[in-house]
Formats: sequence, structure tokens, C-alpha cells
Amino acid sequence: MTTAIPNKNNKALVLIGLMLGLIFAELDETIVSTAMPTIIKQLHGLSLYGWVAGVYMLSVTLFMPILGKLADLYGRKRVYLTCLALFMAGSIVSGLAHSMPILLLGRGIQGIGAGGLMPLAMVILGDTYELEQRAKIQSLVGPLMILPQLLGPTVGGYLVGHVNWHWVFLINIPVGLLAAAVIATGMRETRGEEKKRIDWAGSATLVLALLSFLMAPVLIDNQGLSWSSPLIIGLLALSAFLVGLLVWIEKRAAEPIIPLHLFKNRTVVVLSLLVFVLMLGIMGGIASFPFFAQNVMGLTPTAAGYLMLAFMAGAIPASIVNGFLITKVPYRTLFIVSFILPIIGFYLLSQLGVGTTVLYVIASFFILGIGMGALFGGDNLIVQESVDKADSGIALSTVQLFQSLGATIGLSIFGSLLANHIKTGVQGMKDQFPAGTSDDIMTGGIPGGLSPSLLEDVRSVFAHAFQNIYGIALGFVIAAFLICWFMKNEVLKKREAETDASEAQAAVSLES
Repeated sequence: MTTAIPNKNNKALVLIGLMLGLIFAELDETIVSTAMPTIIKQLHGLSLYGWVAGVYMLSVTLFMPILGKLADLYGRKRVYLTCLALFMAGSIVSGLAHSMPILLLGRGIQGIGAGGLMPLAMVILGDTYELEQRAKIQSLVGPLMILPQLLGPTVGGYLVGHVNWHWVFLINIPVGLLAAAVIATGMRETRGEEKKRIDWAGSATLVLALLSFLMAPVLIDNQGLSWSSPLIIGLLALSAFLVGLLVWIEKRAAEPIIPLHLFKNRTVVVLSLLVFVLMLGIMGGIASFPFFAQNVMGLTPTAAGYLMLAFMAGAIPASIVNGFLITKVPYRTLFIVSFILPIIGFYLLSQLGVGTTVLYVIASFFILGIGMGALFGGDNLIVQESVDKADSGIALSTVQLFQSLGATIGLSIFGSLLANHIKTGVQGMKDQFPAGTSDDIMTGGIPGGLSPSLLEDVRSVFAHAFQNIYGIALGFVIAAFLICWFMKNEVLKKREAETDASEAQAAVSLES
């Protein structure tokens, strides 16, 4: 197997290269979201609007575990650089697109590359830095990924308004080349000569199982289907069958794409369940908040987006503190204490109303951010230190796969719930609206020109709908808090020292 040589790596260059790749991959998502109305208008692709994000997320999720396993087999550097190349290739296709199908093809290629960037970056950091240094660095990575969410609207708006939308994608090329050059220069790996085996049957079955599963929320979002429709039920049943088939294949594979022994590892199982439940419960609620801020609080789109800076203001310092403590205090204790705060945060959000103030929202998101700091500062690190180094790539990718699955399903379910609540509430006063206005309210927000009393009633409907979804999110956060109690009650140990000791003992045994 190919392994990194920490003492020969230029640590500063490796860190800079990884951060460049990660930030711009994340920034691309928010820039593209901002530019999409202009792109759709020029390419006449309104009917395919939702698929632009759907295809990207499908590609990211489908290929994340496969790329993690290939990195374990062929080396982190080689696969990471391949992912950067794929991301740039997809950016070129998207940037030169003159039709929606070509744009979707480019976004799919971009998604494949992006699926390897985050998990492999964490693994490369694990190969390069000692545990204490890595704890501090990784505590910054999670909150740092919020930065693109804040910069994206500004950068996207500038490119669309002052250059043209093609540069939304083409700007990735010079940045990607710089990141690749820095990584290629700063990172060194040894190359094993043993023959590698790829589990093609397992890879194909995994992709088909995930595709069947993830097509359900994508079709619901883009085709107006419900979770009870025969097609959706059929896709979910097919996915369940393919998962069973995957387990059967992996038990017999010489080099399984997802080693089943990972699911005997308590830490991997608990953290996978934790991030799945957490993302399932909170992503939809957080992502939909700007809709509340604009329609109920009357804020501008920009102000609504930047109001969530409060989350980052809480998450960054909490993540840094957890990064320092995780090698000194049992991480179960850190997670249990920290996850009390998201319960408080979502309880406060479940009380949102027509008269909610900006200060109330800032306090709620700040508390929520502090609580989430433990996850940002520790989950990747804990996974890396709980498995053999040879499995660190696929272990991290597996946990992030569950996180991505939870977020994707959560966004769809909560979006549907919110729309249904608003539709039900508005339906009762349909006769009070001007012709066609009620349909606009149920799909696009509150129009102008309504009487003050009617406007107050509509805002109450919106507020009640958000109270319901944040109440449901609160239940998921409580479940995540209970899951934390199943984590190991141990201080994160320096695996490198244990590995060196075992290797030394083996060497002594051979000599004797």
C-alpha cells in the first residue's frame, strides 16, 4: 500500500494545498447557487433547475466511499490529485456549457471530484501531523467550511454582474492548479509493489444502492412526487435489496469496497449514527431559515443570510476549545456537555413567531453554534484514531457518507413538511386573496399589496409552520444527545505511539 511519509512532508505546503482545495470546492456550491437564476434564464432551463444541485449531491455521495477506498489502496496523494483534476474538468465542462444537459454533465463530474476532497483531506492531515497538532488544525476545518457559505453570495453576485456566469465555474481552474501544485510539491509517499485488487462488484452494487436511495428525495424535490408514491416506495425497496446484496458480496470479497469489520467498531457505528440523525434533523431547518427571515421578519435576502453569522461566531471558538480538550478530556464527556446546547438552541427556534426580534435569532444561532463545536472539532479525528491506518480513508468516507445521506434526506423531508404546513394554513383563507395570489404564497413567499390584517394572518401561518419543523428538529437533536452516551468514555490517545511500539515489538520478535 502507498503511505505518506510524515517527516518528509512539507507540512505547511500540505496544509495550504488542502485548504485551498477544500475552501474553493465549498465556495463553488454557494457561488453557483447565487448565479443559478441568471444561468437558467440564459440556458432556458427552468424545468431542470432543481437537478443542478441534485446531480452534484448525487455524485458527491455516490463516489465518496469508493474514492476513500481507492485512496487506501493506491495512496492519498494520487487519488486526491485525481479528485482535483476531476473537479477542474467538471468546472471546464460547466463553464463552457451552452445547454442545460451539458451543464448537468459538468456538475456531475465536479461532484465526483468533490466527493473525495473532504474525507481525503482529513486523512492526509492525519498522515502528516501528530495527534495534538491535528486536533487543533481539524478543530478549525469544520467552522472554516462555513466561510464559503458567507462569501459565496458576494462572489457569485460580482461575477454574474460584472463579468459573466461562465467564470463562476472557470475561476476554479487557476485555484485548482495552484492547490495541485502545492500538494504535489509538499507531499511525499512511499509506493508499495503489491498487486491491488478492486472490488468491482461491490463498487457497482454500492453505487446502485445509493443511487436508488438518493433518487427518492431528488424526484420528490424536482418532480413533485410524495414519499408515499409507488415510484418512491419502489426505489426505496430496491435500495434495501441492493444493500442486502452488497453485504453478501462484501463478506466474500478479498478487498471489500466497504470492509464490514468497520461496523464492528463501536466508534465508527456510533459516530455514523450520530451524524446521520443530526444532519437529518437540523439541515432542513437551518437551510430554510432565510425563508422565515425574509417573509416573517421582513429582512432582505442578504441580511437574512448574514444573520446566520451568529452560528459561526459560536461554532469557531467552541471548535477550537474542543480541539485543545479532546486529547485531555474523555470525548464522550465533551460531546454530552456540548450537545445540551443544540437542544436549547432548537427549543428557542421552535418558539419563533411574528414578533421575533433579530437579537433573539442571533442568541439562538449562537447557542446552537457553540453546541455544534464539538462535532466540528472532533468527529473526523476520533474516527481516524479508532481504526487501523490502512482503513482510515474508507472509515472517514463511510462516516461522511452517512452525514451526507442525512443532510440530503433532511433537506427534502423538511422542505416538504414546510410547504405542506404553509399550504394547509393558507388554504383556509384562500377566498380573501386576490386571484392567483394564494398559489404564489404557497410556493414563493408573501407578495406585496396585502392588507395589514391579512398580511399579519399570513405571517402567522408561516411562523406556525416554522415552529412545527423546528419542533421536529428538536426531537432529532435530543436523539443525537442520547446517542452521545454510547460513545467510548476515553481520552483520545496518540495512535502513532501505539503503532510504533507494536512495530518495534514485532521487529524484536523477528530478530530473536
